[in-house]
Amino acid sequence: MAAPAACTRFSDNYDLKEELGKGAFSVVRRCVQKSTGLEFAAKIINTKKLSARDFQKLEREARICRKLQHPNIVRLHDSIQEENFHYLVFDLVTGGELFEDIVAREFYSEADASHCIQQILESVNHCHTNGVVHRDLKPENLLLASKAKGAAVKLADFGLAIEVQGEQHAWFGFAGTPGYLSPEVLKKEPYGKPVDIWACGVILYILLVGYPPFWDEDQHRLYAQIKAGAYDYPSPEWDTVTPEAKNLINQMLTVNPSKRITASEALKHPWICQRERVASVVHRQETVDCLKKFNARRKLKGAILTTMLATRNFSSRSIITKKGDGSQVKESTDSSTTLEDDDIKEGKSKGVVDRSSTVIAKDPEELRIVCPNKTIPQISTNSYGSARKQEVIKMTEQLLEAINVGDYEAYTKICDPHLTAFEPEALGNLVEGMDFHKFYFDNVVGKNCKAVNTTILNPTVHLLGDDAACIAYVRLTQYMDKQGAAHSSQCEETRIWHKRDNKWQNVHFHRSSNSPPFTFAPSAHK
Repeated sequence: MAAPAACTRFSDNYDLKEELGKGAFSVVRRCVQKSTGLEFAAKIINTKKLSARDFQKLEREARICRKLQHPNIVRLHDSIQEENFHYLVFDLVTGGELFEDIVAREFYSEADASHCIQQILESVNHCHTNGVVHRDLKPENLLLASKAKGAAVKLADFGLAIEVQGEQHAWFGFAGTPGYLSPEVLKKEPYGKPVDIWACGVILYILLVGYPPFWDEDQHRLYAQIKAGAYDYPSPEWDTVTPEAKNLINQMLTVNPSKRITASEALKHPWICQRERVASVVHRQETVDCLKKFNARRKLKGAILTTMLATRNFSSRSIITKKGDGSQVKESTDSSTTLEDDDIKEGKSKGVVDRSSTVIAKDPEELRIVCPNKTIPQISTNSYGSARKQEVIKMTEQLLEAINVGDYEAYTKICDPHLTAFEPEALGNLVEGMDFHKFYFDNVVGKNCKAVNTTILNPTVHLLGDDAACIAYVRLTQYMDKQGAAHSSQCEETRIWHKRDNKWQNVHFHRSSNSPPFTFAPSAHK
């Protein structure tokens, strides 16, 4: 009698449980190992939908994760290939994001920030020792093992990670998340392990004051700041941070990668290894307050960027959104947008392994906060596909009509009371509530023009589950000023809608900064 075949099928070893997240090419489900009863997170990739290039990236991610075994890294326990599916079995990480946990704490000090960055550096040092560069260090990829107090920080998502030989520097392609990109990547120079240390410097800066060292609504200006290493320590929030903490940030945010501190050196810095003596233990409430706003801003920005990019001329394989992130099983549904182009040298078409909110772009300048004019594809009204998408378009038209006629009461019924907005008039700030908008209704809307007509061009609706949606469109406005002269203007807008009690409400909008200022017809741009 022939010997029984070895157990190679996933179902022989694991029982699948509830779904934790879903993406374009994969689903993440809790699973239980039959032999031990231990719980894990299984990322199930539909390999039929992957190109050869995508499959290579999947194999690279699995290969890298297999050799990284560290208490501060989400561990890959098993990798099983079947005919149409690939199963990656990871730690079940249940504590959520580190940054979300910090804002929920009753006490948070500089010493706590030191402990957080120490764990991150330990994970990065392990990666670098094993010849791995993560390339996408950011808050969304810093998770907690559990909800228990003092749970370990875990580095997750190695979808962009690469393998390097020793201290090798080479051009491995443009990859990372805008605010955390290093100068050498933006300059398209050879790079290596130091890119992760730069990102750690950005993260440490945020951990101490709750906002990033580099920030601008315009991506070009943001990149210019990073390439120049143009950051500072403004008063009063930085006055209470110790000089040792600033010294470590300075060594991490050194523009020249050859002079940048390494992970092993950073772990020996007094602010890390002698935190009990050096780091302040005073509660930093202002940092917690700022971090709450930062968390809200980055999650909204992720949803906005993803939706607006969906209106661009990318292929259907170039943009992916999902609930949860696969390997790390996050609770977050909107992460910051990640760029990757590691095929530049070959000049190939771009592919993507299924990851949370991942975008492929040919060049850093291609990703903008707003959609450029005349790049949005024409979409007929017959192609929206569902009644819910039609509802969102109709509600957007009603909202714009309320603005045109200056009906603030109708506007408030359509908008959430805590409406947030990015718009030029707010000078790059995230505005919350209705007071900012009421000022224009009371003093400006309808005062400078006789008639207004607004047309929505090229609307694209992206459904976010059953009760949320994003719409991106070009807003063309015609109006007559009081002298009878006709004018036209154009801007790009994205609005996020949430359905509560069977009623759609606008909870956030983003308007492009290239729209005209409030002159003739301010209502045309509100």
